[in-house]
Order: sequence, then structure tokens, then C-alpha cells
Amino acid sequence: MPDRYAIVGNPVSQSKSPLIHAEFARQTGQALEYIRLEAPAGFDGFKATVDAFRAQGARGVNVTAPHKLDALAYATETSDAARLAGAANILAFDGERVRADNFDGVGLVNDLRLNQGFDVAGRRVLLLGAGGAVRGALLPLLAQQPMSIVIANRTEAKARALAAQCGSAAVQGCGLNDLDGMAFDIVLNGTSASLAGELPGIPFAVFGSAQLAYEMAYGKGLTPFLRLARDAGVPRLADGVGMLVEQAAEAFNWWRGARPDTAALIRQLMVPLA
Repeated sequence: MPDRYAIVGNPVSQSKSPLIHAEFARQTGQALEYIRLEAPAGFDGFKATVDAFRAQGARGVNVTAPHKLDALAYATETSDAARLAGAANILAFDGERVRADNFDGVGLVNDLRLNQGFDVAGRRVLLLGAGGAVRGALLPLLAQQPMSIVIANRTEAKARALAAQCGSAAVQGCGLNDLDGMAFDIVLNGTSASLAGELPGIPFAVFGSAQLAYEMAYGKGLTPFLRLARDAGVPRLADGVGMLVEQAAEAFNWWRGARPDTAALIRQLMVPLA
């Protein structure tokens, strides 16, 4: 019998994870089965769904909204990245042990370095938002030794609290209204605005010296955020499809000890930014 894995969320029918992991398994010659599992909202629904899957011999699950916080609570062991994010996007099962991690930030950094050709070291980084996407990105971005990271959020207190958790003088938090006069090399949108077709409340000038504008959401085409960046003259635009595939590759390697190639799959899943 092949080893069993799944993506757990609600809804989950739109997930690309089964396609991605099937391709990774084909590339690496791994025998595995990967399915979608829709779990009822709330911890109890998540726990019942995952418990039943584990009883069938499952080896691990990826986790998407709204269950990333539930996954962290379910685990018996958690990584530093998952603890800072306050959420886990992957679990591995070994008897009674349930290990949790969060590879969203690693996926982002790998996409920036390997696919966008963008080195974060010494750069000025702006992170918009203070939710799970931004929390997961912080430690991997900080490990790249940027000159500075500014977390800007509609609720200033959340941004400042998240910056303080990092324990680094290179990271500071502020409100969206405090961005006037600041300059950045890369602007990353981790807010939920683009999912609703809206623009985060940022000044046009925030893109003045930016070399890359990055939308963490994927498959939405030219979002209002990316359109504003394009109109401001930012030379490079990207969405989160590379982040999606790269975090999946990190997850696959964590589970299986084999690192798949990502470039062809990213090209296949990419939606034109036009």
C-alpha cells in the first residue's frame, strides 16, 4: 500500500496540492497517495477528521485555511517557525508523535531566491499585514539578513507586537498610515485584500524605489495591489504561485527525504499577470 497524505481545509476542493504532490512523487519515484479532506470548522472538526485519517495509516497532512491554528494545537511537537507564526501548515505522524512546522516562509524565500532571482540580503523589506502569511514569512526572511523589515498593518498594535516577538532591531512595526516617506526595495502583500479584489490602504509612494512587488495570494492575475505597483513603475511583479510550489517541495522533502524540481510545475500553474 502506498503511504497516505492529504490536504485538510474547508473548503479544499480548489486546492492544487494533490496535483503538485502527484507530480513530485512521479519525479522522485515515490509511492504515495494524496487526497483532499474537508474538515468541519473548529478544532473538534479538525481533530475528528485527522484522527480518522491517522487511523487509516496516514503519514502526514498539509493544512490550509481555516485550520492552521487547529493544526498547531493538535501537534505534540512544534518548530520555531510554527510557534512564531501561531499556525502550522504541515503535520507528520509517527505513532503518538505529531510534529508541526510551517513552510510558508521558506517557500517564499526560495521563490524569491531561486525563481525571481532576488536576494533579500541587505534589502529594505515591507511586509503588508500581520496575519498568518506574514507571521510565517518573518523568520525565514530575517534569516536572509535584510537591512530592515517593516511590518505595516491596519491595526498598528498588531504590527508592533509581531515585530517585538522577533527580537531583532532590524524588524519594526507600524500602521499603514505611517508609511509615507519610507523607501523599500521589495513590497510583499500578505493582507487578505486581494482575495476580495480590494487594495490595501497604502500610499502610492511606497513603491517609489521598489524593485519587486510580490502578492502572496496566487492565481488572481493582476490584483489591485500588483496593478498599483505596475502603475508606480515597479519593474518586477510576482504572485504567490512560486511560494505555493516551493513550500510544497519543502514539505515533500520533510516527509520523504527527496527534493523535487519545481520550475516546470510553477510555469504550468502560473496565471498571467495582465
